[in-house]
Amino acid sequence: MKWRDWLANWGMSSLRISTPFLDMEFKPRDEDRKAAWELYIELLTRVATQPLAQEHGDEKTALDSIHALFPTSRETIKKYGPRSREFTKIAIVVLNQVVRPFTAKWHRLSLQGAFNEPIRRTEFRQELAGLQETLLRYTQMLGNMAGVEEDLTRIEELPDSPGPS
Repeated sequence: MKWRDWLANWGMSSLRISTPFLDMEFKPRDEDRKAAWELYIELLTRVATQPLAQEHGDEKTALDSIHALFPTSRETIKKYGPRSREFTKIAIVVLNQVVRPFTAKWHRLSLQGAFNEPIRRTEFRQELAGLQETLLRYTQMLGNMAGVEEDLTRIEELPDSPGPS
């Protein structure tokens, strides 16, 4: 399978990746699978993929949790080294094209007191929800790369879904 096909399968074709990389074969190694598993678990347990109810949480803490994906990803990349190229390729692109624009915008605004304004807090949460959708697909991609047989992104019941009948 080519990178282009793998990204399309996960609805992530909008990522800007140079054509030579897109045309390369997607062949994850054991190191890719291990790295993907580590970040998969990190993402599953952060606000990056988990709903944040309006009446719960704190915007600054949520922003900090999203920002923490940078050092976490970097450490994982360094830990598994050059043999985790497939993982590294997608991690770098997602950090730079998906996470960075969000954290850069909201870090600056938070320093200007945006989280003291109800309208800005609402705007942040709306943008966070959009980011969470993309990061949930990324998490599922990592699960696929890691060889996860059962999609753990759907293990919990959503807050607004009905319980068992």
